[in-house]
Amino acid sequence: MATTVLRGADGEMLVGVAKVDITPDYPVRLNGFGFRRTESEGVTAPIFVKALAFGDAKAGPAILITADTLCFSKEILEEVGSRLKAKLNVNPQRLAFTGSHTHTSPMLKGVAPTIFSVPIPPEHQANIDRFTREFIDKVEQAATAAVKDIRPSKVSWGIGSAGFGMNRRTKGGPVDHDLPAMIVRDLNGNPRAVWFSYACHCVTLANNKISGDWAGFAQAALEKEFPGAVGLASIGCAADQNPSSRDTEAIAEGQGKAIAAAVKTMLNSMKPLTGKLETKLAPIEIAFDTPRTRAEWEERANGKEQAIAYHAKLSLERLDRGEKLPETMPYFIGTWNFGDQLAIVFLPGETVVDYSLRLKKEFDRTRLWVNGYSNEGRCYVPSERILKEGGYEGGGAMVYYDRPNRFAPGLEQKIIDLVRSQVPKAFTAK
Repeated sequence: MATTVLRGADGEMLVGVAKVDITPDYPVRLNGFGFRRTESEGVTAPIFVKALAFGDAKAGPAILITADTLCFSKEILEEVGSRLKAKLNVNPQRLAFTGSHTHTSPMLKGVAPTIFSVPIPPEHQANIDRFTREFIDKVEQAATAAVKDIRPSKVSWGIGSAGFGMNRRTKGGPVDHDLPAMIVRDLNGNPRAVWFSYACHCVTLANNKISGDWAGFAQAALEKEFPGAVGLASIGCAADQNPSSRDTEAIAEGQGKAIAAAVKTMLNSMKPLTGKLETKLAPIEIAFDTPRTRAEWEERANGKEQAIAYHAKLSLERLDRGEKLPETMPYFIGTWNFGDQLAIVFLPGETVVDYSLRLKKEFDRTRLWVNGYSNEGRCYVPSERILKEGGYEGGGAMVYYDRPNRFAPGLEQKIIDLVRSQVPKAFTAK
């Protein structure tokens, strides 16, 4: 599909935006918390998939997909990429996916499949599979609509701050309160899209009702503040970052409104974004720690910790079938560089805050935007510090993502090196 407008005037960019409601009208298990083992019990607020498309007559559109979901799976990304390639001739390297990591959204097939530490009943799995099929269709629908919507626009961006995230591992530990945001306006100055990112887990709510948590409320607040615009949410490196207050809808809504208010205060200080967009996407292989022996798996399977035992039994079943447990995991890092004005980094998985803080030291933090929970995000990604410290983020959570072990040392530098290879030297900190 070709867009009707191939280029904009100086100071303009070609941008399209769209959103599609993905709220199911049937009960389905929610992802993120293993203690919920029944299907959803209603809807707190609708959830969406949204798309922001940047036009380029030569390279084709670059499309950002955001969704109110825990994260994306490799299979979903490949299916969506294949469809958009066939339908729109979109280069998969010009796609970026981010999940808001809300823990009150429906489970997608293959995402944290062992989170419940018990088998999922067939009738529950049927609804998970149904929602996954519908989700893929609606991601395609949103991306297609955004490309059809591409037209000349004015784009600006800036970095504000929010304050409700806290380090959940260590009181007073490292945090990242930066709030990067981008606003797209039509040529009359009317807002069309507002995209933001903040490093905080979407776990304010833990009930069994569907919602986008604080990030969903933030998007809704922005759309109320700017009628006709689409609010899009991404999450920073928040694997070890939690909201400082939790558990009620009023708190989640208040956090969302705080994000929207902070974005509004940034508008007059935002910088125009006019640089040509260049996208990159490349993988590295991250090694898991030394493979466990069969005796070690059997010991874990006979242990008292239910999550560890359940995961070990599944692993033993695979070994019994003659399958080999994976020893490495592909890790696809993407970057979007707007000339020398802005570099956006898309880090897969539940990356801890050490990554964004380190990148903001190595690059000019005033021109850097770091997202976690991007592309395929099916496990925690600790820094070397947290890998040594251990604990949930350091390796304990791998059983919920059905990974064979914690990561081996050395992953942080591999990740940083790949980011360095993608972000232009013009962004290096002086």
